[in-house]
Amino acid sequence: MPNLKLVEAVTAGHPDKICDQIADGLLDEFLRRDPQTRASLEVLGSHGMLSVGGTVLSNADFDCSAVVRKLYEEIAGHNDVEPFVNIGMSKPAKDTKFQEGGTTIVHGYATKETREYLPRPYVIAQTLVRRMDDLRRTNPAFHFLKPHGKVQVVFDGKNVKTVILLFEPDGKVSDQEVKTKCLEQIVEPVLGSVEGVQVLVNPYASYGGGELMRGSGSTGRKTANDTYGGLIPHGVSALSGKDPHSPDRAGAYMARFVAKSLVASGLCGNALVSLGYTLGRAEPILVQATSGTGEDFTELVKAQFDFRPSEIVKRLDLAKPLYRRTACYGHFGRVDMPW
Repeated sequence: MPNLKLVEAVTAGHPDKICDQIADGLLDEFLRRDPQTRASLEVLGSHGMLSVGGTVLSNADFDCSAVVRKLYEEIAGHNDVEPFVNIGMSKPAKDTKFQEGGTTIVHGYATKETREYLPRPYVIAQTLVRRMDDLRRTNPAFHFLKPHGKVQVVFDGKNVKTVILLFEPDGKVSDQEVKTKCLEQIVEPVLGSVEGVQVLVNPYASYGGGELMRGSGSTGRKTANDTYGGLIPHGVSALSGKDPHSPDRAGAYMARFVAKSLVASGLCGNALVSLGYTLGRAEPILVQATSGTGEDFTELVKAQFDFRPSEIVKRLDLAKPLYRRTACYGHFGRVDMPW
C-alpha cells in the first residue's frame, strides 16, 4: 500500500482566513502607531455578524471599528457587516518594563525540496489557492470563482497523485467548462504536467457557505494551513492576532528561521527546531534541533541564536506592521521575510 499523505490550503476568502486577516490587519494598525504594542486579538464572524475581542496594551489610540470595517471591505469586497468590537484596552504606565514569557510549544521546519525551503506538496497547494484568487480578481473569464475555496493535494511521498479544487461556483457556467478552465489555467501552470495526476473540480457537491455572509469563521482555526500543511508538527497556539513579542509568534518565526538557516547553510537536507516556553522566563526551557537523518544540532543553535522573544523581535525586525500579509497563503517561505 502506498503511504499517501494529504495537504490542504484555503483561499484568502475562506471565512477563517477572513478572520485571521482582520485580526492581523488590526494588529498592524496598533504596531504602526506603537511598535511596543502587546496584543491578543480574536475575531469571530457568522452570517453577517462580525465580533472582535481580545486584550491590548498600547499607547495607540484610533477607531478600531472603522479599521475593522475597512479591512473587511478590502478583503470581502463589500461592507454588509457591522462589527461589534469589545477589546480590553489599556495603556502601559510610563517606563513600563514588559515581562517576557508565556507557555507555549512551537516548531520550525525547513527542507531543501523547494526554493521556499518548504515541503513541495504544501507549496503546490498554496500556489494553487493563490492562483485561484488572482484569476478571480483579475480575469473576467473566471467570474464563476467565489472567494471561499480550498485545495487538497494527495501525494505518495514523491509524486502528486490527486489535486482537488473546491469552491462555490456561481451556477452560470457548465461543470465541464469550469473543469476545463481550472485544469488549463490553474492546475497545469503550477504542476507543469498533469500526466498521472487525477484532477477533481468540485467532485461531489458545491463547496462553501459564502464567506461571512452565509457562513462562519474564526481566528486560529487554520494552523496547519498557516504552517506546514499538517505534514510537520506545529505549535499549540495560533499565530494571527498575536503581537510579535508573544512567544507563540516570535518563537514560531525564530524556530523556522533557525531551521531554514541550517538547511540553507548545507548542514542538512531538512531540519526540525522545537522550542518550549513557560511563564516568568524569557529563555525557552526546551530547545531541540535535529535533521531528518538524526543529526543533532541542538548545542550548535543554542550557541548561535538567542531565543528570547525580545531578541527575536530585534533580529527578525518584527516590531512593525507586516502581519496582515502573513494571514493567508502561509506564514513561511516568503521572499520578503527572513523566515
